[in-house]
Amino acid sequence: MPAEVTGGRGEWTLFRGDALDAYAQWPAPAAIISDGAYGVGGFPGDPRTADGLADWYEPHIESWAKHARPSSTLWFWNTELGWATVHPVLVRHGWEYVQTIVWDKGIAHIAGNVNGDTIRRYPVVTEVCVFYRRRLEFPTPDGVMAAKKWLRYEWQRAGLRLQAANEACGVANAATRKYLTQDWLWYFPPPEMMRRLAAYANEHGRPSGAPYYSLDGNAPVTAEEWASLRDVWQHTHGITNVWTAPPLNGDERFKGNGVRSAPRVHRPGRNATVHLNQKPLEFMHRILSAATRPGDVVWEPFGGLCSGVVAAAESGREGYAAELVEHFADLAIERLRSPADSSTRRGALARQR
Repeated sequence: MPAEVTGGRGEWTLFRGDALDAYAQWPAPAAIISDGAYGVGGFPGDPRTADGLADWYEPHIESWAKHARPSSTLWFWNTELGWATVHPVLVRHGWEYVQTIVWDKGIAHIAGNVNGDTIRRYPVVTEVCVFYRRRLEFPTPDGVMAAKKWLRYEWQRAGLRLQAANEACGVANAATRKYLTQDWLWYFPPPEMMRRLAAYANEHGRPSGAPYYSLDGNAPVTAEEWASLRDVWQHTHGITNVWTAPPLNGDERFKGNGVRSAPRVHRPGRNATVHLNQKPLEFMHRILSAATRPGDVVWEPFGGLCSGVVAAAESGREGYAAELVEHFADLAIERLRSPADSSTRRGALARQR
């Protein structure tokens, strides 16, 4: 049964079970934070090698594509090999690669664990969080088209000269150079410019083909509808795609020493960590600040200790998580019900600001 609770750190829902059984009941996400199987046998059900990851993730990726919005983003945590193995599945289901973010955990992550006699490669101190967005496509009589191709196709279907787009938008040449071009200079039209293109095409284009630039076949797209198709991006200067911070320690880390409650079915040693790969809250806040707005829905399908949903609740978003392992779910609920601690949010990354 799902546990649905409001309070503590904000709005959140935790489903005790497989996320595949929850997706259809959750509202569409603005962002999905995936921190599931790595192919290292790290938890029950995690394949022992990366070879099984594509099959492990495919039903989830298919569901994400089905229930996401055109503007939804995906933040896929994994090892380099794990991500590379799953990437073709993501692309096949309409997820468009944006960039790879590298978590550099520093030399202390491997100090004392390896030496030249036991390892014949460079020691690994990283994992990745890969940023995807939905591939924006439109159905046409000539097949499904990406947004860039669709913009030019509809203009030409209306029988208009390409240069007329500049008149429609009230610019010298930016419309043809940015919005209708088919090369790397293509630019997603701002909502007002899209409204002007649609209005001009429907006023001056062939009457027999109208409506042009329609999402439903009945009316031209509005500025508001067009804006809703684009993913959120709120830029922060000085933040790059390399995030440097040691693995969690201190009060934010769940351990078996009384700092946090140990799981009931597996009680680790006094200083052992409860979860092998707990993510810094600061990373989750960074993702949500960039790719969502207050009030947006955030999914964390493989909750663990639910760091993504904790950050969502703390920052005024609505978090939805699922967790199969009972003791992780218990700890996540305990964490979500507790008051927010601003010191953990400042965290190890404060020095980068």
